[in-house]
Amino acid sequence: MSENERQATQANRELPIATNEDVEFASELADQADVEARERAADADERQQGQV
Repeated sequence: MSENERQATQANRELPIATNEDVEFASELADQADVEARERAADADERQQGQV
């Protein structure tokens, strides 16, 4: 198998979905960009789980 074929095979496999990240969100320290990023992350999680 050539290097290009191997890379294509790897790229086409289903990637794992992380659901329990060890990240803390401190709302008292968050600015507007942090709040928007948290909302985008939640939306992305929902899309990955096929809920939207």
